[in-house]
Amino acid sequence: MAGVSERTMKALKEVWKRAENSLCADCGKPDPDWASSTLGVFICLSCSGIHRNIPSISKVKSLKMDCWDNAQVQFLAKHGNAVTKAIYEAHIPIYYYQPTYNDCQVLREQWIRAKYERKEFTEPGKQLPYSDGVKEGILWKRGRDNGQFLPRKFLLSEREGCLKYFTKQDAKEPKINVKIDVINATFQPEKIGNPNGLQITYLKDNKTRNIFVYHESGKEVVDWFNAIRSVQFHYLKVAFPIASDNEIKNRLTRNFLKEGYMEKTGPKQREAFKKRWFTLDHRRLMYFKDPLDAFAKGEVFVGSGENGYSVQKGLPSGTQGNFSWHHGITIVTPDREYLFTCETETDQLEWIRAFTSVINQAMTPQEYSIEAYFKFKS
Repeated sequence: MAGVSERTMKALKEVWKRAENSLCADCGKPDPDWASSTLGVFICLSCSGIHRNIPSISKVKSLKMDCWDNAQVQFLAKHGNAVTKAIYEAHIPIYYYQPTYNDCQVLREQWIRAKYERKEFTEPGKQLPYSDGVKEGILWKRGRDNGQFLPRKFLLSEREGCLKYFTKQDAKEPKINVKIDVINATFQPEKIGNPNGLQITYLKDNKTRNIFVYHESGKEVVDWFNAIRSVQFHYLKVAFPIASDNEIKNRLTRNFLKEGYMEKTGPKQREAFKKRWFTLDHRRLMYFKDPLDAFAKGEVFVGSGENGYSVQKGLPSGTQGNFSWHHGITIVTPDREYLFTCETETDQLEWIRAFTSVINQAMTPQEYSIEAYFKFKS
């Protein structure tokens, strides 16, 4: 028996070491050390917890701590991540967001359930709840002034190319009617205080507006998220007919590059530094008094290095404003310098990396137009 066990363990390690199994089959995290004995995939600890919640589909075991019999190892050998992905990920719509290990729980759970439990991607042309160009339903929306979440009717229309919401179920006119190409959506469970919290951001008169919503059902809120991406994709396909699918995919909803608290001072650089919540959405650095504010108190355009923008560690010598945090950052633009302070050196370095990643990218024609607007406004 000991000999059989050794042979089995050796065979398990050989399958485990295959290149195809070096990343989690569901989120891409390196070095997965769990596997599903019924699906044949190698997964990380976090994804194994999601699999454990669908025991009718997946039975998970630790590759390090649990015992594997020969039949289970042979099953893994015949399947593995590549074979299983070819089955369960055969027909994923190009606009569908495939989460990584950096994404929130609801996105990863619904991705796993969509693949293995609902088998949404196994057949070509399958009608999906987020793919027919229209979606209507109730989302709980945070009030702009009172902070109370109330049920509101939302309508997404590919034909009209817009997202609407209504304050009443029977209302004929929407409270807002937003063009789909100026919308961004990103999951914000911690900020909103709900595991299914979704932040919908859009531009109105070139100013950013935030709407915070959630739904009790994780599936429903992820369906809304992918429905927005679906409508955006088809809208942009018409607007940019020569663009490739991947180019359009890269223009769909995006996560913010960085969020968190910093202190800032005013343009004269003699005022006291004030604590603000900052959001870096590509080239827009927005700051808010509260993370859940509907409108930003101000925005800073972050251009490219070749156009005179840079980020520097520390503050200029002789900075006069009072500040309680001592890890400074200076954003240099062609017109002025913006001064910020961070609470910790770690925060400072993370912000500098985020700013640097933006500044190192060349600007698009559309971004030159945005820059011109910011200069005109100032």
